[in-house]
Amino acid sequence: MSDWNMTIGIECHVQLATKTKLFSPADNDARGREPNSVVHAIDYGLPGMLPLLNREAITLSIRAAKALNAEIEEISRFDRKHYFYPDLPMGYQITQMYHPTIGAGSVTVPLLDGNSIKVRIHHAHLESDAGKQTHYADHTLVDLNRAGTPLIEIVSEPDMHSAEEARAYCSELHRLMTYAGVTHGDLYHGNMRFDVNISVARAGSEKLGTRAEIKNLNSFRSVEKAAEYEFKRQVELLERGEKIIQETRGWNDATQKTSSQRSKEDAQDYRYMPDADIPPVVITREEIDAVQADMGMLPGEYRDAFSNLKIDSSVVNTLLANQSHAELVYRVMNDSAEHAERAANWFASVFKSADEEGVDTSGERLPSKEDLVELSRMTANSEISSTSAKEIFLALVAGEVSPRDIAQSRNLIQISDESSIAAVVDEVLADEASQKSIADIKAGNDKAIGYLVGQVMKKSGGKANPSLAQKLIRERL
Repeated sequence: MSDWNMTIGIECHVQLATKTKLFSPADNDARGREPNSVVHAIDYGLPGMLPLLNREAITLSIRAAKALNAEIEEISRFDRKHYFYPDLPMGYQITQMYHPTIGAGSVTVPLLDGNSIKVRIHHAHLESDAGKQTHYADHTLVDLNRAGTPLIEIVSEPDMHSAEEARAYCSELHRLMTYAGVTHGDLYHGNMRFDVNISVARAGSEKLGTRAEIKNLNSFRSVEKAAEYEFKRQVELLERGEKIIQETRGWNDATQKTSSQRSKEDAQDYRYMPDADIPPVVITREEIDAVQADMGMLPGEYRDAFSNLKIDSSVVNTLLANQSHAELVYRVMNDSAEHAERAANWFASVFKSADEEGVDTSGERLPSKEDLVELSRMTANSEISSTSAKEIFLALVAGEVSPRDIAQSRNLIQISDESSIAAVVDEVLADEASQKSIADIKAGNDKAIGYLVGQVMKKSGGKANPSLAQKLIRERL
């Protein structure tokens, strides 16, 4: 496979966090709702119905532009994209072909190895979504709850060249859009969906190969696995002397394979035309400045701040997967870098598996900044062990308050009184069972001290400060 290069461009559909749909007053949140229960006459495309633009969608577009380092067009327009599907009642999709609201931009994507790549954004346009089809053996059901949902489609340049880079880009895009408040970011319910365009060419070739588009991926893992499979499939075809067909393909998570869905249309096949029912969108410079000035910190700004902490990049990435976690640790950092480092590691160890796929944990109870600082101080002062600190952190996340009260109620306070521990140490060293370890230590096997420390912890009911116990053992030997 080293003789071939993979090139990837990604189109990401981001569902905007508006209360209502893009052109109708229907509810924009269809999660858990009955099919066809949040649909307005405008979404049905009934005769005489005129679309009315949701201005909040423009506000969220302005926020998205800042997250994408992109320019906002002060005048943008909507167009009609004509194609027939059973879940598109109007017979055309309202989108922005010629004059999108968001212009060119870029995203700096951190990779797992500590490096980063820059992915250029060609543009991002507003559009309304179609509905959903559920296929059975002999019939198809149509649910129009999603019809008219406001989307931003972010179109990247083909700047990615591995499955890992594609996954990292999608993950960073998810962070950017959720931190900017553009979307709720619920991947399970399709708040962000990725269309991955992949082509293969001989190494060193300046011409890109024929691309295949894998539609509607809604997890970072699927993006990575689909890219890996599609690269292998295309290389095998080309090495057999066959041609790649420009087509749309689907991804099957169960089989871990892509399959052909339809030939890929070109722009002229959609017969784009300006939408005469929707006037041009005019955005003033003052409005842009006001909206973007009201935004909080973005992932890159948190990374810059956390770069001063002594924590691994994997901890930073896990922390950034949840905005509330990053914000809380940042506030702790204003008190002390040492406290922030402990808090970051606690969050990373507890929430790692959930954060890998952008799971929404916004409903959880977070500890207060004051509780985290107190827990860190207790750890630094050796009042509790690192294991006990994690147990107390979990209790705080579960809704309990006051680290000291939790530690006392669970009997987790360490004995750090030297005279008390010294008595236990003397008892352990006098024990017949300890003599072999003592001899091993004197012979140069320093690891044997672990047995003696373990015996001190056992005799003290796990409450002795292990560092102090080890210090006293060494002094006596």
